[in-house]
Amino acid sequence: MDVNGSRYDPDSAAGLYESYYLRANDPRRPLAFWIRYTVFSPAGHPDRARGELWAIVFDGIHGHVSEKLEFPMAECSLARDRLAVRLGSAQLSPGELRGATGSIAWDLRYAGGQPPLLLLPARLYEGGFPKAKSLVAQPLARFSGSLRVGDRTVDIDDWRGSQNHNWGSRHTDRYAFGQVAGFDNAPDSFLEVATARLRIGPLWMPALTPLVLRHDGREYALNAIGRAARARATIEPTRWSFATSQGPVRISGSFEAQPEAFVHLRYANPPGGHKYCHNTKLARCTVTLVDESVGLAETLASEHGGLLEILDDTPS
Repeated sequence: MDVNGSRYDPDSAAGLYESYYLRANDPRRPLAFWIRYTVFSPAGHPDRARGELWAIVFDGIHGHVSEKLEFPMAECSLARDRLAVRLGSAQLSPGELRGATGSIAWDLRYAGGQPPLLLLPARLYEGGFPKAKSLVAQPLARFSGSLRVGDRTVDIDDWRGSQNHNWGSRHTDRYAFGQVAGFDNAPDSFLEVATARLRIGPLWMPALTPLVLRHDGREYALNAIGRAARARATIEPTRWSFATSQGPVRISGSFEAQPEAFVHLRYANPPGGHKYCHNTKLARCTVTLVDESVGLAETLASEHGGLLEILDDTPS
């Protein structure tokens, strides 16, 4: 599977959202960026497809800045066989991204990292279930370059983050989603986890909580559908906790942030309507890992380096 090849078909009326997002955190301060290159095609109206360029600077000291631009598809291009995205003059390619949304502008490079990480079992990425797919094309990427926020320039020097790709014919009905690209006490470890609820007609399916943790040279992929259905999770407005296990392995943890750490976003849904996302890249995350097969019991922590998103139908 080509992890970065675009799924967008300009002739398809099925409806699609597809996003390439990159994010990274300052290792010393509560400061992070999130840049999202998106194509959106509403179901039944491929002629109304558009490009969307999102940029947010999450700043726990000076305050957050959030911006979005839209482009007609005539000004956009996405490659089917590689990472090559253009929205207007903004570009994303392997190891490099440039663009601007107004008061936010970026000229960044990224490198290194780990092999791609699949949050779902590999076979599900080409099937019809679930409707939304998500993967990390480059975990633990290191970013450098510059970020302009208004009249202030932020030098990006060896920030840890990731390059990600997600797509689908509709957004997940409700979810909490988290990622940590390097913990304070385990800088080479990476976590990707979600709790998702899907609706089929009037019926809600049980929550699924897939989790993948890379730590100390091992990958703990607790993401099979049966396993994800047996995991436990509690989602609150600004906090989410989860626990899952498989054989000798037990993993539990939480993400949380103060209300002022979040930015509130509205996502158009291909079948129609909107979803609302509470989004921060400054969450606190703790994870406890027990692996009895190797006698390991360890707690990983990130004070303000966690990605936390909570999405539902509530506009406030």
